[in-house]
Amino acid sequence: MGTREIKSPEVEMGGNSDHSFRRKKLGIYFIESDDRRTALGGGYVGGTSPVNIRGKPIADLSKTGGWIAAFFIFGNEMAERMAYFGLSVNMVAFMFYVMHRPFSSSANAVNNFLGISQASSVIGGFLADAYLGRYWTIAIFTTIYLVGLTGITLCATIRIFVPNQDQCNQIALLLGNCEPAKPWQMLYLNSFLYLTGFGAAGIRPCVSSFGADQFDERSKDYKSHLDRFFNFFYLSVTVGAIVAFTAVVYIQIQHGWGSAFGSLAIAMGMSNVVFFLGTPLYRHRLPGGSPLTRVAQVLVAAFRKRNASFDSSEIVGLYEVPGKRSAIKGSSKIAHTDNFRCLDKAALQLKEDGTNPSPWRLCTVTQVEEVKILLRLLPVPACTIMLSLILTEFLTLSVQQAYTLNTHISHLKLPVTCMPVFPGLSIFLLLSLYYLIFVPLCRRITGHPHGASQLQRVGIGLAVSIVSVAWAGVFERYRRHYAIEHGYEFSFLSAMPDLSAYWLLIQYCLIGIAEVFCIVGLLEFLYEEAPDAMRSIGSAYAAVAGGLGCFAATILNNIIKSATGNDKEGRQSWLSQNINTGRFDYLYWLLTGLSVINFCAFLYAARRYQYRAKQETEMEVTSKSAPQSEDN
Repeated sequence: MGTREIKSPEVEMGGNSDHSFRRKKLGIYFIESDDRRTALGGGYVGGTSPVNIRGKPIADLSKTGGWIAAFFIFGNEMAERMAYFGLSVNMVAFMFYVMHRPFSSSANAVNNFLGISQASSVIGGFLADAYLGRYWTIAIFTTIYLVGLTGITLCATIRIFVPNQDQCNQIALLLGNCEPAKPWQMLYLNSFLYLTGFGAAGIRPCVSSFGADQFDERSKDYKSHLDRFFNFFYLSVTVGAIVAFTAVVYIQIQHGWGSAFGSLAIAMGMSNVVFFLGTPLYRHRLPGGSPLTRVAQVLVAAFRKRNASFDSSEIVGLYEVPGKRSAIKGSSKIAHTDNFRCLDKAALQLKEDGTNPSPWRLCTVTQVEEVKILLRLLPVPACTIMLSLILTEFLTLSVQQAYTLNTHISHLKLPVTCMPVFPGLSIFLLLSLYYLIFVPLCRRITGHPHGASQLQRVGIGLAVSIVSVAWAGVFERYRRHYAIEHGYEFSFLSAMPDLSAYWLLIQYCLIGIAEVFCIVGLLEFLYEEAPDAMRSIGSAYAAVAGGLGCFAATILNNIIKSATGNDKEGRQSWLSQNINTGRFDYLYWLLTGLSVINFCAFLYAARRYQYRAKQETEMEVTSKSAPQSEDN
């Protein structure tokens, strides 16, 4: 073979029989010969060149992108996370105290909001990769987000949107004697709550990828910049969460619910202004067309040729366009791999295909490899669903625990809704010390330049989450026994003065550490491993996993209530509204067992996974040595 570049349809079959035999093999002989990171005429290879907002090439890249552009994006993400966490931690209390909904239904409503805002992220990722690009997707959905926050603020401000609050004290709440919210009032609140979640769904899969797009892939420090970017990105997420759990809670206590939700809307509006101010500095990537259409074409073409044999004399070869550029706008060519061989039939060119085949009958190797990559990536974010489930349970159920505990620090009493700030503080501290302590220490152990690989960091996070939820079960068992022994069994909203809420800090800080390692590693992993023209879809994997974790929490809670409680027999469920008669500890131990099983599944998936860069390098080495070995 004179070249190992994937042959285009114009190349005729010919040569001796040995040459023809080699052309039909699927392995090393269909690897593209060019280096996908090599500059072509001073620019990027294969259509991945950054462009300006009008889609034109950028004449001087030094005047755009980099850390300055990234910091404008950090501001938008900080405000979005501030609003997200501000709603998630305050909405349960708002629905209970103002809308007069039970704790259980309030928690489920918030879980559904969290789930919708994350699971629907695939819509935002699709629109960004297919049509709008990441910039315009963020711009549109951040405006939707602002509209939703404004509607929630009006609900908390105007009396007509909430039920009558007269003669509704704590005792009336406990007995369920307060006037419940009317159906149309709940419909109004839920409509704007879910509209806010939909706005977040468009931002989340795009903002991290858009920030990473600002760095030059040709730079020798690209990997280092990308690693630091995702850490700083998550640091901005954490700062937003800390502000939500402290300043927003303080505003709510001092000035009411309307001011608290209004502050979130104002912060979101200001972040939108900052984001738009950075427009001249941003580097953009051209959308590559509908990724779902390309996936569908591969599946249809592979199905239509399912009976074709790889050894048939009718095979011309695996189809790819000639030259260095890919047929997919915004994507480099991708080397052929030997897994999911059934999908290779979509790129199997037969003589009957002709010179101008339909993409629903014949796809390029790069297009097929895109689908393979998406399938290979799935197990890793799927294993993080369990972490999201634990985070969701902590965010809602631990608030009920905190109501029964003493939240004083000396003479200072912290509001219960401030308790989730401690995971944020632990994340902030860990990220601040990450490059000073963790990376040098782990580098000595693993030899990895960044301390640990992306999958190793995800694994560390999942392992720490097991310890966190196991401790939560141990402490909840102790807290419940203490409440019963000291006569607080039926006073589940009364703080026990001799039992500090700061025992909860252990589980909070551990889950914060788990989140840093797992989520930051996952975001970087998905960005680097996803196909060039599907990076928003790749980032959406993480958000969808988070959303499925929220839905799983709601489903699990409903199953536990129906399986463990029986009103006719007077048997309380594990998740009884009276936490002192419920068994939250059993739930935490159940989650511990599920987390161990999930961790074992992750270890299996991680050991089998091969990074794209390593895979391509090994295939290039094999392709150079294989012809010689065959000749021998």
